[in-house]
Amino acid sequence: GLEEAERWKEKAIKRSPIVKFMMEHMAKRGCPVDESFFHVRHCDEKVGGGFDESASRQGGVVLCHNHLRNYSHTEMTMTHELIHAYDHCRAYVDWSNCVHHACSEIRAANLSGDCKWWQEVLRGNVAFLGQGRACIKRRAALSVSMNPACSAPGVAEEAVEKAFERCYADTSPFDRVP
Repeated sequence: GLEEAERWKEKAIKRSPIVKFMMEHMAKRGCPVDESFFHVRHCDEKVGGGFDESASRQGGVVLCHNHLRNYSHTEMTMTHELIHAYDHCRAYVDWSNCVHHACSEIRAANLSGDCKWWQEVLRGNVAFLGQGRACIKRRAALSVSMNPACSAPGVAEEAVEKAFERCYADTSPFDRVP
């Protein structure tokens, strides 16, 4: 519920090494964020969270309490959305450009732990084990296809293919994939 998700959010901001790291690097890039950057609310879409670039120069992160399973899912969702926020802060990202959007989704899936083997098992995708790149492409294409500018058949997949090698290799602000 709402109260539980608020507690998970506060715990991640105080204790999660990866969330704290991303918040520090947002500040280093000139986009400091604090607890008010994260908004816990009910979401109709079946997603754990989202990045809203229109909220301010830094944007804002929505956490969907009705789709967050537990603390570690909340922490991973916050990290994923902070990577979008970081990309939005460090570079001009045109979110209506499917290749731009795909690049940020590839980075977010790669760096947040979205495609660690145990996440795939939870989703029932045992066939994807050991196929980190396939998982990242699939997750990125799914997210990009939700963008109205990229919803036509095949558009999201094509954008992910175009952006993949460059954006998969871009681990900033990490030295390597955490």
